[in-house]
Amino acid sequence: MVTKGNKLYEGKAKIIYETDNPDLLIQYFKDEATAFNAQKKGVIKEKGVMNNAISTRLFKLLEDEGIKTHFVEKLSEREMLVKRLEIIPVEVVVRNIVAGSLAKRMGLEEGTPLKEAVVEFYYKSDELGDPMINNYHIRAFGLAKDEELEAMVESALKVNDILKKFFDERGILLVDFKLEYGRHHGEILLGDEITPDGCRLWDKQTLEKLDKDRFRRDLGKIEEAYEEVLRKVLS
Repeated sequence: MVTKGNKLYEGKAKIIYETDNPDLLIQYFKDEATAFNAQKKGVIKEKGVMNNAISTRLFKLLEDEGIKTHFVEKLSEREMLVKRLEIIPVEVVVRNIVAGSLAKRMGLEEGTPLKEAVVEFYYKSDELGDPMINNYHIRAFGLAKDEELEAMVESALKVNDILKKFFDERGILLVDFKLEYGRHHGEILLGDEITPDGCRLWDKQTLEKLDKDRFRRDLGKIEEAYEEVLRKVLS
């Protein structure tokens, strides 16, 4: 059993604590919600509890399918024990259906299916608004080595295949999602979380949004949407 230490970092949705094991950290899930690069702020009741439970289930699923992640174990309702990562400042977004910024950029209607999954990269920087970048930027600025980026893309596409099937079986469309990766003793591991905060999830029949877009777009019934995802993920 690890002992919780000092607060290492506090972000928009989580707090990271050190432990008495330098290789392990505690990830605490908050109820606070932000959108539009923290220009919009609010609280989603019990979001931290739900996101911890959802992430735990999905990380276990991915580990069982051979995806290497930072997940170690769920410690409490809001706390998860994870491996310490040197985070690579490149967010990997995988898209299956046109939505959000892709709809605006391409002038397409939300809900348009893509012929194949699209992978995008964004520079992880709140100050700059997480700008979209490509592999040339990543190489030129030394954000990740070629082989690291290749491993991240390969992992992200495998994660997409696994999660698409998992959600489909539960009546949910995996529209798109964001992943973060980090280095751990020479290995590239999936980190952060997998929740309705970073995934677009739509009801397969009604196309009702079951994710943070309900908060972004003032659609209401935010907690109910997260509860629905949690119920189906744990089923």
